[in-house]
Amino acid sequence: MPIDDRNCPFFVPPFLDFLGAGVDRFRALWLELGRLESSLLSDQLSAVPLDRPIYVCGLARSGSTLMHEIIAAHPALATHRLKDYPMVYTPFWWRQATAGLRPTPPRERPHRDRIVVTSESPDALDEMLWMAFFPRSHDPGVSNVLTAQTRHAEFESFYRGHVRKLLLAERATRYVAKANYHVARLSYLVRLFPDAKLLIPVRSPLGHIGSLMRQHGWFSRGQRRHRRALAYMRRSGHFEFGLDRRPMNLGDSARVQSILDAWASGEEVRGWARYWAMIYDHVAAVLSTDVRVQKAAMVVRFERLCAAPAETLRSILEHCELPEVESLVARFAPSIALPDYYPNSFTSDEIAIVEEETARAARQWQC
Repeated sequence: MPIDDRNCPFFVPPFLDFLGAGVDRFRALWLELGRLESSLLSDQLSAVPLDRPIYVCGLARSGSTLMHEIIAAHPALATHRLKDYPMVYTPFWWRQATAGLRPTPPRERPHRDRIVVTSESPDALDEMLWMAFFPRSHDPGVSNVLTAQTRHAEFESFYRGHVRKLLLAERATRYVAKANYHVARLSYLVRLFPDAKLLIPVRSPLGHIGSLMRQHGWFSRGQRRHRRALAYMRRSGHFEFGLDRRPMNLGDSARVQSILDAWASGEEVRGWARYWAMIYDHVAAVLSTDVRVQKAAMVVRFERLCAAPAETLRSILEHCELPEVESLVARFAPSIALPDYYPNSFTSDEIAIVEEETARAARQWQC
C-alpha cells in the first residue's frame, strides 16, 4: 500500500491516482472525447492559426524546464500546465471546468532543484498525446526515431486540433512545449510545422551526468516509498529516471543495449555517460543532415545561459521571434546561475570514465 505522507514531495493524492488510472485505462474513450470536442469547436478552431510553435527538446537536466518556464511566461504563449494532468485529451473543456479554481500553494517540485511550482505552472504533458498514437515510443528494444518520412494522419489531425484548442482556451497565438523525447522526432516536427522553432539545450557531460545520477537515485527512493509516484510518471510520459528508467533508442540498438548492460551491472556512471554521448551524437547528426532542422533550431549551452543569462535569454527569445521580451529578461535573468546546491561527488576514476565515454561526442559540441 502507498504511504500517505502528504508532506513528501512524491506524494500523489489517491483521487489523482484514481483519475490518472481511469484516463490511462480508457484512453481510447478519451481520444474519442477529444475528437468530439474538436468537432463541436470546429468553427472556432478553423480561425486559429498554427503559428511557429516552440519546442524545447533536450535530455533531462539540461536546463529545459527553465527555458520552458521562461518562454511560457510570455503572454502570447499557451502551454500545458500541472493542473492539466490527466485531463490532457480535452484541453478546452478542462480549462473551462477549472477556470475558477485558485492555484495551489507554491512548493518546490520533487526534483529538489529550487524550481517552485503551482497548479498553473508549465508542465511537460505533450508526451501523453504522442504515447497515445505511438505506443512503442518508449520501448528501448525498437527505434523510437520519427523522421520526415514518418506518416500518421490520425495523430497529425488530432495533434493539430489539440494545439488549436489549447490556444483557444488560453487566448494565445502560439504554443510552447517542453518535450525531452522530441530529440528523436526533430525532423518529423519540422515536417508537421515547417515554421517551428526548436530549442536544444546542451550541458557539459560531467555536470549533466552528475545531475542525472542524483535525480535517478532520488526518484528511485521516492518511488519505492510512494508507488503512486511511479504510476504518475509512467502515465504522464516520464521515463528519464527512477524505477522505470528507459533510454531512448535512436536507431542503434546495440548502443542502447550497452547502456542497459552498464546500468544492470551497477556501472551507473558509464551507463549515463554512454547515454549522454548517444543522445548528442544523434542530435549532431540530425543537425548536420537536415537543413530544415538546422534552420528551425537554436542550440543553447547550459553553461552559457548561467554565465550570461540576460544576453542568452535575449538570443533565445529572438530566435523564437517573440516581441517585447525585456520584461521576461528582467524577471528571470537575475535568478539564473550555475547550481550550487549539490557538490560534485565524482571520484577521479569516475571522471576518467565520463571523459572516455563522452570525449568524441563532446568535441562536436565544444563541451
